[in-house]
Amino acid sequence: MDNYWLNALWSIIPTVLVGVIFWFVMRAILRADRDERAAYANLEAAERARLGLPPATDARDGSVES
Repeated sequence: MDNYWLNALWSIIPTVLVGVIFWFVMRAILRADRDERAAYANLEAAERARLGLPPATDARDGSVES
């Protein structure tokens, strides 16, 4: 019986490890994308202010982005 649980554990470990690695990679990609979009929005807002243009509007609902 001892061998059964050890074999079951060794069978599950690779799947769990691949899942955890996948989760960390996807989390890093999504965070990088979010940070990049925020940086681009700040850059665009600064350039629009420098050129004396009105703030950009959000294409989804027409509100002014901050």
